[in-house]
Amino acid sequence: MIPRCFAAGLFILKTMNVDYSILVPVYNSEDTIGELFERIKAVFLNINGKFEVIFIDDGSTDNSWNLIKKLKSSNPETVAGIKLTKNYGQHNAIFCGMKHVKGKYIITIDDDLQIFPEDIPLLIEKQRETNSELVYGIFTKKQHSFYRNAGSAYMKKAGAIVSKTPGKGSSFRLITTELAEKILTHHQNFVYIDELLVWYTDDISFVKVSHHKRKTKKSGYTPVKLFKLAFNITIYYTTVPLRMMVFGGMIFSIISFLLGIWFIYKKVAHNVPLGYTSTIVAILFSTSVILFSLGIIGEYLRRIYMVQNKKPPYTIKEKI
Repeated sequence: MIPRCFAAGLFILKTMNVDYSILVPVYNSEDTIGELFERIKAVFLNINGKFEVIFIDDGSTDNSWNLIKKLKSSNPETVAGIKLTKNYGQHNAIFCGMKHVKGKYIITIDDDLQIFPEDIPLLIEKQRETNSELVYGIFTKKQHSFYRNAGSAYMKKAGAIVSKTPGKGSSFRLITTELAEKILTHHQNFVYIDELLVWYTDDISFVKVSHHKRKTKKSGYTPVKLFKLAFNITIYYTTVPLRMMVFGGMIFSIISFLLGIWFIYKKVAHNVPLGYTSTIVAILFSTSVILFSLGIIGEYLRRIYMVQNKKPPYTIKEKI
């Protein structure tokens, strides 16, 4: 039987033997995870830090899981692997990994080597300097496609306006386990790590790091997936659509009221028949607004239904 893992009520187990837990969500990365681990290991040997690397295989279809097993066999003290039953997404995979860390600090890094592990000491130094609960590595220039950079910039700007977030961040972050324990109390099936983090702290620091071109595979974030991610964030973590319905309803009501007065004036002053066209236009316009609003309400109800049925954020197939 496949075990179901829920974050609620579970706490991170710390050990004095590990200072830093490195979480790496993996999706079809057989070409990079071996080099990634060796470079992480070299970094911590250089700074004399005790570490572990947890690879979370997020439904890969290539040879990634077998390579993680080999890394575990060669490095039993510093490597752990978690294989999820299917592809849940990067943030859900990190959320799963947070429950299994042993270190005092958590560092998240991508699997594609666009973020160099050699920049990890910058996060560590910044945290020691500021004693922050959360440190983000900020890229001076992101080596992504135009549409992905534009989408990322939009999401950060929208988050800063709507959710009062800092408006900047990345997947390269250092988090204290005390902060991670707080977000693990959430159990909705869609997880967005950055939004949850800023719910619990504003003790955030930033440090500039480098971002590099992808060496091998294409990004797993297609335009469709990016749109779906943005849509899920909007529905799960904001009330923007509902607020649009409220303000939109008010605006359309005022417009309709003014149009009504205008038609009445024309009828009284100029004896102009209101006519079939104006009636049909008014009906179709008001009906479309109502149907759009009902669609938004229906989407929120669907998400509430999923939460009430306790749809898990992830399920684990195998751990090593």
